[in-house]
Amino acid sequence: MAKPAALVSWSSGKDSAYALAEIRRAGQLEIAGLLTTFTTTYDRVAMHGVRRELVQRQAQAVGTLLFAVELPSPCSNEAYECVLGDTLLRARAEGVTRVVFGDLYLEDIRAYREAQLAALGMTCVFPLWGRETAELAREMVTAGLRARLTCVDPRQLDRSFAGRTFDADLLRDLPPTVDPCGERGEFHTFATDGPMFAASIAVRAGEIVERDGFVFADVFPA
Repeated sequence: MAKPAALVSWSSGKDSAYALAEIRRAGQLEIAGLLTTFTTTYDRVAMHGVRRELVQRQAQAVGTLLFAVELPSPCSNEAYECVLGDTLLRARAEGVTRVVFGDLYLEDIRAYREAQLAALGMTCVFPLWGRETAELAREMVTAGLRARLTCVDPRQLDRSFAGRTFDADLLRDLPPTVDPCGERGEFHTFATDGPMFAASIAVRAGEIVERDGFVFADVFPA
């Protein structure tokens, strides 16, 4: 019997990347592609600020397709739901019935996703749900996952963390008030290496800027 086909909700960051690794390890779903929202004005991943070219390289390293969700800027929640829904319906017509999310413990976000997908006749999968985040973060690093902090909320974490590598040193240096996986939006990442990739994504650092109340560390293909 064929495995159910799934998309991975792909922010380009560590949680979605590790969720993919866990899904592959379980071997119960067929990954049909990565689902990523881009802000068309900047041609970057929403919130993470990552360039489209780098996400395309991630998809190549995963060995799958990239399903791009093109969002205007600014984008209302109604517009977001409409554009995302259209993309998911096209995937549903091609046989995709599941969407994998890297969410960890925010109940309201999970309930929102489940309601949104149920209306489209699709099911959510949360392979990392309920994991203790300090332990999970260490597990990610031990498994070989590496990422760059591309966005920092300076109201929760000092701007000096922007651009740093997500590794054992960073986990040691994080203040105790910050979730080790950044689940409350303290920081966002771009995954560069790990068991989900056939090859690492080489990047070089760009400038660090503050925009709309967040600190962004740009990265370029190396």
